[in-house]
Amino acid sequence: MGFIRIVVSLLNSTIIIKVMMERSEQFLQQIDRFIRKIAEKFPVSEETSLITDIHVKSNQDTGELIAYNDDEEEITRVTIEEWINYQDENFFDEAATVLRDELRKNQDLVNNMGILKPYSFVLECEDDKNDSAELYIADDDTVILGGDLMPGLDDDLNKFFEKLTKE
Repeated sequence: MGFIRIVVSLLNSTIIIKVMMERSEQFLQQIDRFIRKIAEKFPVSEETSLITDIHVKSNQDTGELIAYNDDEEEITRVTIEEWINYQDENFFDEAATVLRDELRKNQDLVNNMGILKPYSFVLECEDDKNDSAELYIADDDTVILGGDLMPGLDDDLNKFFEKLTKE
């Protein structure tokens, strides 16, 4: 089982206990090395690569973190010890947060890769190719560092659609 940390916060007089991945130095170095290996595959040159996404797939059973290009060709992989058999139900949300933080730390490197812009890093569910999280989007003058730009939009749209169908 991986290392965890417990965060307790107070929201509207309700105590919220959240179990999160502990970020050891070795853990962060592995993620950093993973990002650097991806960047090494796309050095800055006169001919830029035409890929649009770098797909990142994480497996909480094996601890593997694998990067693929648009053609599903493997770019690099690493095994994250803390992720092996990590069974928390929020694994992908927490993995996305960790990856976003590390991409943000390496923003200069990632934003200057030899890839034709725009391009993005996308975290995918381990079972299929449905995107689970947009990690990083780079466009010539715009860089969006992950997260939902409009949190709750899906819920709002679903409620709106339900209201329309009832009328």
